[in-house]
Amino acid sequence: MIGNRPQVRADGRVPTQLRPVSFELGVQKWAEGSCIVHFGDTRVLCAATIADRVPPHLRGKGTGWVTAEYSMLPRATAERSDRESAKGRIGGRTHEIQRLIGRSLRDAVDLTKLGERTITVDCDVLQADGGTRTASITGGYVALAAAMTTYGMDRHLVAKVAAISVGMPASPSRSTTSKNSLNRPL
Repeated sequence: MIGNRPQVRADGRVPTQLRPVSFELGVQKWAEGSCIVHFGDTRVLCAATIADRVPPHLRGKGTGWVTAEYSMLPRATAERSDRESAKGRIGGRTHEIQRLIGRSLRDAVDLTKLGERTITVDCDVLQADGGTRTASITGGYVALAAAMTTYGMDRHLVAKVAAISVGMPASPSRSTTSKNSLNRPL
């Protein structure tokens, strides 16, 4: 609250109000499971693929794997960014987000019952307006669950996963001059 007036965010929400969340399911014809997740104006295409192979460190062990890939389309933000694939390697932020999504989704699956299969969840940011990590985790789970249901493996889902981020109230010791500083994890 500022004085006796409630604070309002740039998009009209009060501090305790979440962005609206919705899903469009089955948006890709060839993916085993897919969705577009909407977190406010953020849009992420999530698609899950099931393959009958595992990474080399798991071969012959009878267990499965869940992994994720994350990318942001060049015009997902107000200014065009170069594709990381054109640079020849992914950046540190993208690598961190991919690992976070993969770890989050692995916890939802009993990998010992998956057999030697890998489920890859691709998360492509179509439009970024905050919360792309959390939208990718949540949409990634929906795509993963849809893929496992398609293959009759939904009984191997042991948890549901969703993510949300919360802000920190501004204080004299915290700089609020840079928009970017407010969007970094603490």
